[in-house]
Amino acid sequence: MLFDTPSGAYVELQDVATVEVVPVPNKIEHQDLSRSLDVGANLDGTRDLGSIVADLEAGLKEIEWPAGFRAELLGEFTERQAASGRLWTFAIIAAVGVFLLLQASFNSGRLAVLTFLTQPIALIGGVIAAYIAGGELSLGSLVGFFTVLGIVSRNGIMLISHYQHLEQEEGMAFGKELVLRGARERLIPISMTVLTTGLALVPLIIGGAIPGQEIEYPMAIVILGGLITATLLNLLVVPSLYLRFAKPRASGGAPEAAMATS
Repeated sequence: MLFDTPSGAYVELQDVATVEVVPVPNKIEHQDLSRSLDVGANLDGTRDLGSIVADLEAGLKEIEWPAGFRAELLGEFTERQAASGRLWTFAIIAAVGVFLLLQASFNSGRLAVLTFLTQPIALIGGVIAAYIAGGELSLGSLVGFFTVLGIVSRNGIMLISHYQHLEQEEGMAFGKELVLRGARERLIPISMTVLTTGLALVPLIIGGAIPGQEIEYPMAIVILGGLITATLLNLLVVPSLYLRFAKPRASGGAPEAAMATS
């Protein structure tokens, strides 16, 4: 390649510059007035996304970037982290709301605290199920844990409220017979809740971790495992704790009126 000079002579480009063919981006993108270049990669399935991102972050910290250059990790992992942060924020708000509802339902701070503190026991089954399924806790797993907490809260309210109904409205004396009767009468409603939820999740678990079920599959695994321990908690642990920590309450208006009449 020749260039024409003002004097009319020609100068070859290779005499004044180094010419070589190099790859360049066919499109230059900008973000916040800075040029950006996206580098993408897909996983082969042998390792989870979290451990790979941790290795990438460690490797990027060892690179001395020239002035004006920096690296930033984007994509699915970043979106998952942001979603997890929002989920935890809403979970804390929901936990406060659940405690207030327990207090309002039982009209007893002791029973509200007792029920609230026993809820994490129901998560043991979900943790074991997640470990058997691969040991990775994803966004779907977190949703599953919170779902189990909601189910165990509902069943706990149903059971303890029935204990209070038997004592206040039907005049049963506080003790072992009240707890056993309440558990028997609430066995079928609690079992129906668990069975209908569990059966609805079976097709997702049978399908496995196929494309399109990245959130549903781990969520179903955690919920199904958590339902088992949640049922055992509500039918075995909660009655024993109620008998141990609850206080006898006054009988309802109907039994007292009958005694006054007689």
